[in-house]
Formats: sequence, C-alpha cells, structure tokens
Amino acid sequence: MEKLISYPISAVYYLFFGLFLVIFHPIQWICFNVFGYQAHKKSVDYLNLCLLRTTHLLGTTYKVEGRELVPKGVPVIFVANHQSMYDIVAIIWFFRKSHPKFVSKKELGKGIPSVSYNLRHGGSVLIDRKDPKQAVPTIKGLAEYIEKHNRAAVIFPEGTRSKDGNPKEFAQTGLKILCKNAPSAVVVPITINNSWKIVKYGFFPVGLGNRLTFTTHKPISVAQVPFDELMKETEKAVVEGIKN
Repeated sequence: MEKLISYPISAVYYLFFGLFLVIFHPIQWICFNVFGYQAHKKSVDYLNLCLLRTTHLLGTTYKVEGRELVPKGVPVIFVANHQSMYDIVAIIWFFRKSHPKFVSKKELGKGIPSVSYNLRHGGSVLIDRKDPKQAVPTIKGLAEYIEKHNRAAVIFPEGTRSKDGNPKEFAQTGLKILCKNAPSAVVVPITINNSWKIVKYGFFPVGLGNRLTFTTHKPISVAQVPFDELMKETEKAVVEGIKN
C-alpha cells in the first residue's frame, strides 16, 4: 500500500527536488565567481536546506544527536556509514559549521545541476574508483586542505551505499591518508539510521514516513591514538549505533 501511495507523492517530490537543483545552479555560479568561497558556501548550505525540506513531503523527519561534540577550530574528519544520497544532504546542512567536504566518485562531477558544480568548486574531491593511484594524491590534497583551513572531510569507509542498512566492512586506506596528512585533526564517528528506507524501492517511488537519525560519537584525536586503534574504535562506534 505504501508503495502505491508513494507514486504520486514521489512525482511531486522530485519536481521540487529538481527545481531547487536548477534554481541554485546559477546562484552558486554567481556566489562563487563574484563573491568568493564564503558566499558560495552559504548558497550550498541553503540549497541543501531546501532539498532537506522537500523530503518532508515524503513524511521524512530528522533527529541529530551529539552535534555539540564536534570540536571547533580544528580540522575534523567525519567517518560515517553510508545508506543513501540523503546522508550527504543532511550532513551538509546539520554540520554546516564545520564546512564538510566529500570524497566523491568522479562521475558525480558533471551533468548534475548544482551538485556537480559544488563538487568541482566547493572544496570536495573527485576520485576515479578504477584508478587507486589517482585517489591517493587526491585524498592527500583534501587532508592538506582541511589541515590548512580547519574544515572537515567526510568519508564513508564502506565505499558504497548499504541497500538494507546493514554495514559493510570498513576500508582503511582513505581514512589513513586523511589522518596522516591532517595530523592535528580529530575523527568524529557518525552513525546514520534509516536513510536507506527512502530508497528501498529504488529511485522511484521513494519510501514514506521515515525518521532519519544522525548520532555523533565522541571525537578521537589523530595525534593521540595509533591509527589501528583509531580505526577500530571508529568502526565500532559507528556500527554499534546502527539499528535496523
């Protein structure tokens, strides 16, 4: 029944979702080219607020716990499980004070209004998953960027989205590069729940009436904990918070 009801609601939802992407694309361009980084960053924040608000049409609600744990004035590495694109929208808005930047696949760097422009110009990095050698210096550059500007990198160590909420094994390489090249950073684990339920039927229709939760865990200092221990503690914090 939910799936049947969702068809007309999904059509309206995607109309507004696409409209915001198209509207904010020229706004981003003007902000970036005329006013610079801060203005562009604000435009991206409000784009994602609008995208988040459109999900209320689907009956989606949000709960964000522990944001006060995120330290200020230092580089931050957010490490989270990954369930859908809605993870990214929520992180950009709810953790906007940290200026989150993403490690994304290169295919997203073109063809998507607003999204592709932000990935290319907003401080995030694009990697070719088929070329691991290219990914290493790219992620290293992101680490150096957050180290210099006290901003945040977001990494999903599972490497791909979980289609049923069950976590995949965490890969170490990306996080290890970030930690090595941003030595003053703190790692902040985040557990995401129920985001996958919005796309449980695929792209269309979308799931209705879901409550997404984002739980922030205790930060871990890169400089004070050996990487193997940091990796183990981070994965444990994220995975233990997942509820299906």
